[in-house]
Amino acid sequence: MLGYTRPTQRYKPAPAEDEKALTEEIVELASQFGRYGYRRITAFLRQRGRHVNHKRVERIRRREGLKVPAKQPKRGRLWLNDGSCVRLRTAW
Repeated sequence: MLGYTRPTQRYKPAPAEDEKALTEEIVELASQFGRYGYRRITAFLRQRGRHVNHKRVERIRRREGLKVPAKQPKRGRLWLNDGSCVRLRTAW
């Protein structure tokens, strides 16, 4: 340890004990409710009795690659839930 400068000694954060269980629960909620963001999922977790910070939920969602899908435009929809491509128009 002699001869090393102080900034070279880095702090390595230890992962929380419940990190894996929380990640699995967030992934489950995100797959069940695809349109819900991190705030709504945080509310669900708090209703289930977990004391969790919204910033932690957002960080886990980003790490797992979970994103809210883009909304369909209200006019001129080009796709449906089954993946078919049908344009819905008014009859003139």
